Amino acid sequence: MSFDSLGLSAELLRAVHEQGYNEPTPIQIKAIPLILEGRDIMAGAQTGTGKTAGFTLPMLQLLNSRPVDSHKRPVRALVLTPTRELAAQVEQSVITYGRHLPLSSAVIFGGVKINPQIDKLRRGVDILVATPGRLLDHARQKTVDLSTVEMLVLDEADRMLDMGFIHDIRKIMALLPVKSERQNLLFSATFSNEIKKLSHQLLNHPELVEVARRNAPIELIEQLAHPVDKNRKREILSHMIGAGNWRQVLVFTRTKHGANRLAKQLVMDGLSATAIHGNKSQAARTRALADFKKGSVRVLVATDIAARGLDIDQLPHVVNYELPNVPEDYVHRIGRTGRAGNEGTAISLVSAEEQKLLRDIERLINREIPKQLLPGYETIGPVRQQPARGAENGRQGDRRNGRGKNTGNNSQPQGRNGQRRQNGRNQSAKPQSESAQSQTRNPSSNRNTPVRPGYSSLADRFMGSD
Repeated sequence: MSFDSLGLSAELLRAVHEQGYNEPTPIQIKAIPLILEGRDIMAGAQTGTGKTAGFTLPMLQLLNSRPVDSHKRPVRALVLTPTRELAAQVEQSVITYGRHLPLSSAVIFGGVKINPQIDKLRRGVDILVATPGRLLDHARQKTVDLSTVEMLVLDEADRMLDMGFIHDIRKIMALLPVKSERQNLLFSATFSNEIKKLSHQLLNHPELVEVARRNAPIELIEQLAHPVDKNRKREILSHMIGAGNWRQVLVFTRTKHGANRLAKQLVMDGLSATAIHGNKSQAARTRALADFKKGSVRVLVATDIAARGLDIDQLPHVVNYELPNVPEDYVHRIGRTGRAGNEGTAISLVSAEEQKLLRDIERLINREIPKQLLPGYETIGPVRQQPARGAENGRQGDRRNGRGKNTGNNSQPQGRNGQRRQNGRNQSAKPQSESAQSQTRNPSSNRNTPVRPGYSSLADRFMGSD
């Protein structure tokens, strides 16, 4: 099927073809005709499958087909998104696909000065893309009028509710015409049962459109989980990027502080890296993303603020440096790769403490993620931190000196006289060495069960027995 068969106007088809798109995605095939009919829809699809164009194209056509006779352009379509980056991306799609139409658009979000936004709103816009908080700021200052909205789009609706926007959304609903007088569209990669219940309060007899099972990851993404020691994650990440000559990789951490710390460590390892998260100014976030897209930054370390809506052409690698606490966020994280029909790889570095999180993710996506041991990084326990560069030489030196060799027996470290320390305590009365103290702090390495040659106790727990 081609875009020509969806009922789009010549101006929109021209813009689509100029972008190099010839065939619509499944979500576009199902959603666009329904929207053009004026139906309310609740559309769910895997991330990276063209949801934005799925509502942008028909929205532009409907607005252009019923021009308003007014010297000042009122806001006729409102698109709400959970993050600034997604808002900017949606507005760019509006500009791209509407380039041959006499419609204007604007994007408003927090983190930047409000006065330029006020000036643009005063000049009048047909399509307004906004984050809920900044939109309410404008409403309180009476710099925006939402009483003329004909179409409402909630993009990533479930994420907005997860981020606590439900009260803001309800306040915004009160500023709009009643739902029977507007067309309402909900688009998201995932829909919880709570979202479906809420949709009946916002939509008029909505049509449910789903082109893949809920919370399914894109099939083109190769997923791997590497069982690793928590203390060696950064070393392993640097090694993978360097040894694989990865030129562009998006790395996810749980916290803003962790993202900053990891980015600095990667720079110390000789890799160009920067961080993006909610504590960064909007200018810094925009600059970091732009540098990453154009290739001047090799590694972008992000919190889950980047898990939704970031559209990076042909991003080859996503790494979960830390697994997310919410399993659904895993789907959105890995969905930054494998977009628009391209293949991608999503790698998770999973420590012993994250096993439950991994099981929760596997239950959500209804599949087991393959586990793969990294040669040279199987051993857990006391680990001397060292830069990734030269790590292989360090391991070879250990092997030559007889250290670090797994014999298949109890892998507890030996004392200076060759005697084993039992249960993390030195049999002699001498003070514990640094190694012994570290062994005491890490009881997981003091298991009394034999360890199979070439495998660690952590690997056994992940891989299972033969």
